[in-house]
Amino acid sequence: MTVARPAGSSTPPPASSRAAVPTRRSKLAAATEPPIRPGPSTSVVAMGGPGVNGCITLANAQLRLDIAPALGGGITRFDWRSDGALVPIFRPCLAPSAATDPNELACYPLLPYSNRIGGGRFQFLGRGVDVPCNRPGEPLPLHGDGWLGAWDVASESSTHVRLTLDRRDGEPYSYLASQSFTLEASTLVVTLFIENTGREALPFGLGLHPFLTREADTELSAAADGLWLCGDDFLPIRHVPAPPAWQFGVAYPMPAAMVNNAFTGWSGRSSVMWPKRRLSLTICADTDYYVLYAPAGQNFFCFEPVDHPINAVNLPGGGAAHGMTVLAPGEGLTREFSFTVERSGEAKRRGRPKQPAGQKARKTAAVVR
Repeated sequence: MTVARPAGSSTPPPASSRAAVPTRRSKLAAATEPPIRPGPSTSVVAMGGPGVNGCITLANAQLRLDIAPALGGGITRFDWRSDGALVPIFRPCLAPSAATDPNELACYPLLPYSNRIGGGRFQFLGRGVDVPCNRPGEPLPLHGDGWLGAWDVASESSTHVRLTLDRRDGEPYSYLASQSFTLEASTLVVTLFIENTGREALPFGLGLHPFLTREADTELSAAADGLWLCGDDFLPIRHVPAPPAWQFGVAYPMPAAMVNNAFTGWSGRSSVMWPKRRLSLTICADTDYYVLYAPAGQNFFCFEPVDHPINAVNLPGGGAAHGMTVLAPGEGLTREFSFTVERSGEAKRRGRPKQPAGQKARKTAAVVR
């Protein structure tokens, strides 16, 4: 049920390639002076140059993407380009800085696990594994530490960037990771890779945490078989079939009440519709789960494609029974996510967006060295 690639996939590019990056950046910076400030009315964007406050901007004729390597390798904005204006798809972080809280970003990576771990501890192969808390004010470890670190730029072009993160000194999770962002016409493709560099096997998981714009008429289609009901601490307590109001088998209006649950049996394909904008977003991932966080009265909601539910390591059977991948030292795991923006009705005329490659391969592929 997983797609994995050899550990060598995280090897940095040759020195000659790395050396070309500063030169390319300086040329692009000169071509785009004065720097272009982000804003919904911006009609011209830098094509792959250094952005504002350390951000990297990728752009093509249809999309704009800003990435902040120093802020957890997170996305600060993802926009559709329409008639000279930028229409936010993810909730934008308009003024990123060193003081920006990760939850103010437009999206960030989830690794080496998603969401909370109950008690900050789990049992694996007969040993207790302690996971430290990682956020002030949070009583439980949350989302791993990839979203809290400063990532390095390994390579970049006008429509592609690859970031890397070295956590070989981490405990209990020691790893190397990479994120790749690519704009392909009206589609953003994000690829996450992680390699276990520790001395022991552990269950690993990957996902993304995008904050999507929410309007009064926003609709969601995300069919799932069931969901985990949560307690006051947001940890799952019981698995149930998805109730009618939360089945999302067809386009449903966003629930008025708070939703914060992990959904199971997902097909790996969902759609978000903004009728007044006449826009739709198709989300595809090679995962079987998603977490829907929809706080009442807010201008955003989070649709998080993940490969395991909340607190998977402490559910019956452990993480491996709930989508996580046990990686031995030196083994790696890759997952791919795509976000396709279209005018309403175009998706039906053109057919479904291409599913990530792993969606077909995951049925037979196994973790390899």
